[in-house]
Amino acid sequence: MKKMLAMILVGGRGTRLGDITKKIAKPAVSFGAKYRLIDFTLSNLSNSTISTVGIVTQYEPFELMNYIGSGASWDLDYIDGGIRFLTPYSQQGDVLWQKGTAHAIKQYYRFIEEYKAEYVLILSGDHIYKMDYNEMLKTHIEQKAEVTIAATNISYKEASRFGILEINEDNRLINFTEKPTNPKSTLASMGIYIFSTSVLKELFNREEEEDLTDFGKDIIPHCLRMKRDLAVHIFKDYWRDVGTILSLYNSNMDLLEDFNFLGLNSSKNFPIFSKSLNLPPHIVMDTGSVTSSVIADGSIIAGKVDHSTLAYSTVVGLNSTVEDSVILPNVKIGNNVYLKKVIVNQDVEIPDNYHYSSNEVCLLTEDNLLEVGEIK
Repeated sequence: MKKMLAMILVGGRGTRLGDITKKIAKPAVSFGAKYRLIDFTLSNLSNSTISTVGIVTQYEPFELMNYIGSGASWDLDYIDGGIRFLTPYSQQGDVLWQKGTAHAIKQYYRFIEEYKAEYVLILSGDHIYKMDYNEMLKTHIEQKAEVTIAATNISYKEASRFGILEINEDNRLINFTEKPTNPKSTLASMGIYIFSTSVLKELFNREEEEDLTDFGKDIIPHCLRMKRDLAVHIFKDYWRDVGTILSLYNSNMDLLEDFNFLGLNSSKNFPIFSKSLNLPPHIVMDTGSVTSSVIADGSIIAGKVDHSTLAYSTVVGLNSTVEDSVILPNVKIGNNVYLKKVIVNQDVEIPDNYHYSSNEVCLLTEDNLLEVGEIK
């Protein structure tokens, strides 16, 4: 019997990221030049010594599955457990597509039963944070909870994007509102849950006609109505849900503005692992310069890069300038180009003499280059 296993939900389309997730699942999106979003969740599991992980896929899973492989890069390639990809399957002629987060887990409840875990940890694969999940489990056990929700304080401006919690003095959940127009609190659900396995089974095997398909919209409100024991684990460190173009941009800027961001440059006790692509080191030519930036392997810089992140295999041409920008993998930037405050989508080629600058963050794609910028 395993103490706790993890289920990572990576099946959503991530439509608010636009063309970035047109061909890849959101957890496979590049972050901070070197990483993918999924690296943080997988590294947290490894550092928390949780060795059995089910990854529930659906939308465009190929690149993500290819990247993760056996999980060896995160020390999660165990014989007894390890990483298992749980993909949609057909049953009596129907393909079981996911109706919501809870429905996605329910389809693979047999995986949970196989390992007879006492607790089930539900996670998303597109958040940036460091967390020891054993601390959350400690809260769950000490509070004698049936369900524990991880929560963090956010700005009031962001609150309408999240499930908002109200708690009492004992950190028990007393009210939950999904994406409220006028939030009564700034304590947001992180989309991280621990369920006692017996409780999860009971919720999935209800005889009522009402279908509980989503954790935030259905399961948590239902548990409140039924007066279940719901504890809240308060997380006080950095956390960002990369669900929009702006949040992806801002999180990259957070990294650039803090040398000790999540201890990525110094942490040995709780490192964030990533898969090496076996590319050559980046090169800055004698015509190039780089300041306050992160440049991934395989990149060639012949122009100027300032306060930006450049993912692997990026080329910046002669007399070109990239400022305050996020460049995703395999982008080719021509000569005499000026880019400021943009995210350039993966595999895009920026033509010579192209110019874009604005106070608003913009995603540059193959389709909108000449709509939002110009060739001078």
